[in-house]
Amino acid sequence: MTAASLARALPGATAARGGAAGRLVRAALRPGGVLRLVLGVCAVALAWEAAVPLLGIRPHILPRLSAVASAVLATPAAYRDGFLRTLAETLIGFSAGAAFGVLIAVAFFRLRALRELVFPIFVVSQTIPVIAFGALVVLWFGNTLLAKATIAFYLTFFPVAVNALLGFEAVDPRQVALLRSFGASPRQILLRLHLPAALPQIFVALRLAASLSLVGAIVGEWFGDTTGLGVLLLQAMYNENVVGLWAALLACALLGTGFYAAVAALERRLVFWRAEQ
Repeated sequence: MTAASLARALPGATAARGGAAGRLVRAALRPGGVLRLVLGVCAVALAWEAAVPLLGIRPHILPRLSAVASAVLATPAAYRDGFLRTLAETLIGFSAGAAFGVLIAVAFFRLRALRELVFPIFVVSQTIPVIAFGALVVLWFGNTLLAKATIAFYLTFFPVAVNALLGFEAVDPRQVALLRSFGASPRQILLRLHLPAALPQIFVALRLAASLSLVGAIVGEWFGDTTGLGVLLLQAMYNENVVGLWAALLACALLGTGFYAAVAALERRLVFWRAEQ
């Protein structure tokens, strides 16, 4: 199988899931959708709080939501600092991975020989479990913010590169010929035709990478750190603190959901023609 066929085959299911998820998020970002989202969250919170005593669920399996909230309020600085640290690691890795993914897609699109040579290496690199790659990165850079951001970068760049390349190749050659007939340079064709045409595909990957980059940052924190949501998760697990574990999980969910929603909102603004369809 060639690199080109791999590029076409790998993101198929991901694009389908990302497209469906994107439609749901775009609907939720509309004024009425935001209200329904808030009401839905409140309903789930009330159901959680009521279900634990009514169903006799043991606290070591599922604590009451009020107990989880009390744990956060008891040490707000730890959760605030952990949230901000993990957010910084995720944003740096995500931003660098997205930029590199688009740039490498442009290089692969322009230089087919480079694609055939390097793309299979990228595919092989993605088969390495993130926990193994994370151990190597932390060994290189130590327990620093850069190490965690590098792991987030590793999980971000590949889906962006693949989807951007697919978007570039999906452009109608007749459109390219038309722009060339008007004297457009290769750079102008890239910026005014290929890149806008690839934006929907790129944002499918960015929505996926929004979650993957957070996973990378948290996994990186498991190798040793003093601040971060991953640290809070490990501490709660080692201490068998179920309430603290659920508090850290909810903080991770809040960060991941907010990040995903921010990417979807940016897509709604930039890929405005899809929102109008």
